[in-house]
Amino acid sequence: MGEPCPPHPHTHSGAALSLSPVLWGWFELRWAQGGPWGHPACGGAAQCHQTCSAAAGPAGLAANMKLILIFSALIGASLCLETFVGHQVLRIKTKNEEEVKQLQLLESLEHLQLDFWINPSGPALPVDVRIPAASVQSVKAFLESQGIQYSILIEDLQDVLDKERQDMAESAQRQRSTSSFDFGAYHTLEDINAELDQLASEYSFVEKIQIGESYEKRPLYVLKFSTGGSNRPAIWLDAGIHSREWVTQASALWIANKIASDYGTDESITSLLDKMDLFLLPVANPDGFVYTHTSNRMWRKTRSKIPGSICVGVDPNRNWDAGFGGPGASNNPCSDSYHGPSANSEVEVKSVVDFIKNHGNFKAFLTLHSYSQLLMYPYGYKCTRPDDYAELESLGRAAANSIRSLYGTTFQVGPICSTIYQASGGSIDWSYDNGIKYSFAFELRDTGRYGFLLPANQIIPAAKETWLGLLKIMEHVRNKSS
Repeated sequence: MGEPCPPHPHTHSGAALSLSPVLWGWFELRWAQGGPWGHPACGGAAQCHQTCSAAAGPAGLAANMKLILIFSALIGASLCLETFVGHQVLRIKTKNEEEVKQLQLLESLEHLQLDFWINPSGPALPVDVRIPAASVQSVKAFLESQGIQYSILIEDLQDVLDKERQDMAESAQRQRSTSSFDFGAYHTLEDINAELDQLASEYSFVEKIQIGESYEKRPLYVLKFSTGGSNRPAIWLDAGIHSREWVTQASALWIANKIASDYGTDESITSLLDKMDLFLLPVANPDGFVYTHTSNRMWRKTRSKIPGSICVGVDPNRNWDAGFGGPGASNNPCSDSYHGPSANSEVEVKSVVDFIKNHGNFKAFLTLHSYSQLLMYPYGYKCTRPDDYAELESLGRAAANSIRSLYGTTFQVGPICSTIYQASGGSIDWSYDNGIKYSFAFELRDTGRYGFLLPANQIIPAAKETWLGLLKIMEHVRNKSS
């Protein structure tokens, strides 16, 4: 049996809009081109074109042109946004390995179109999954038949997305009236790059450099914080390698401003930059990030075309040359964990690899992800402890204590494999295997209430506490590099 047609825009939130047939025809054509109405079950673009053609003659188009223009201005880019009306996010708690296997079976059923925010890996860890409206009842019935416990984290995902977009619009309006960057709001790539320019122009020790460009030819911009000297010991920090993890890009911006504005007055920052350079890549996956704003808020991967597949994109944190293609990475191009055709196939990954190798003096590699409140170190592609296990574990715990000191937010510490699950091709495994001892991945707020859709009012608290953890690691690295 084919999948049912996704919810029609006529009935979003249960309310019918009083618009002319011509306008609905135009709406449906646009929807078919960019949204779920292109699905074969809905008749696709051809069916929508018939609807538009049947409703519109020359007189009808002329009479409705003004209304079309007004309507277009009102909803603008949202026409291209995939909607998630009726999608639910469930938290599933397994009691044993058999229940984990049942969830892994569920994960393999592609027709359900499940999006696992936290993958099923072991009975000790919760599993979070986004379920399309058409699959909600089937999945719940399956879980209940197996006696597997679940709760609803998000009742209707579209409600959360609508609130997020409304908050962004209000913040943008405030920012236009004050001409100051709002670090407590989510921003587009254009706004982020403009703020990088502002920081580089305002502070003499901050430089914006381009280390490469994305698949779709967007620049990969890095802020270099340096108070002088050549080839000094350096620290790498990136964010947003998974594009939908918006709190990471936002936190990186706050951290960049913190470092720039407090140098010379904050003793910790001053002593750090007087001895080391810091390189910060706030948007490691710009194509995916733009796509989360224009088309699909839940997009995780890059936007590269895959030869021989209709599916798009590679998981850039499965694409590094560290156990590439091993457990925890998929060879299915349609999977959110697809590792790509070869290690470093993604130009976003290759650009960072080349930059770090050419520099040759990085002492720490730090990367920001969300969510789950974890602080992890290698390994992910194998479940053996790294040679520096004792030092990394101790430093990780010290950083977690610093994070907790501000708001009481707790972070679990440990190797990737034993803390969450085995995952091959990750960035910090690559950096560690290439001689950068202090390689850590942070999973920021929260623990699942909002998941990837953390409200904007939590950006600054998340950034502040994360900075304390980062600073603890950076100070340790500075002391060891002296």
